[in-house]
Amino acid sequence: MLQSLIFDMDGTLFQTDKILELSLNDTFNHLRTLNQWDASTPIDKYREIMGVPLPKVWEALLPTHSYEIRKYTDDYFLKSLVVNMKKGKGALYPNVKEVLSYLKENNCSIYIASNGLKEYLEAIVDHYDLNKWVTEIFSIQQIQTLNKGDLVKMIIKKYDIKHAAVVGDRLSDINAARDNRLMAVGCNFDFAQADELVQADVVIDDLMELKNIVFNINTSFSV
Repeated sequence: MLQSLIFDMDGTLFQTDKILELSLNDTFNHLRTLNQWDASTPIDKYREIMGVPLPKVWEALLPTHSYEIRKYTDDYFLKSLVVNMKKGKGALYPNVKEVLSYLKENNCSIYIASNGLKEYLEAIVDHYDLNKWVTEIFSIQQIQTLNKGDLVKMIIKKYDIKHAAVVGDRLSDINAARDNRLMAVGCNFDFAQADELVQADVVIDDLMELKNIVFNINTSFSV
């Protein structure tokens, strides 16, 4: 029986792709004004590594820059993401609210476990009024290892979860499920990669498919 669902945020519930390029361009334009960047914005590189914690992102995108510059860039990027999201540039994926409502009505608790920063995650949840369904948001900032499996383990321990699924679009989500012996639901959305999704227990193309998955599992369990 599925008692809980643990969702990734970027590329799973929130269409980060709609604000990613805007915010990344804004950030690297700012770095150019500081004479800290003189090439094109590395948007393709970011797409490749989407899903890793932000400190790892800046290590990859700014390999020769100091820790201080990376931290400054991280802070600026976060602010740009939040501003663009609040301007309505981003969007939830189709059917997010309907699916979350269905899960809640069917006694499934809902959590978010993300490599995104707490302020950013809370801004999305508040802006789209997801608090009515989401029990708690967990950010990778809350653990020293920067390992999503450890973040999911924190949720399991805090809420004494026995049966759950992790829903996400990248390998870090699938591995987080595997590390905790949970079901892994791979989302074949914007940032997903085929060689990662094959490692999930089930792959969906639309969040609406979660309704049938939960219904079928819980019905078979109760028979």
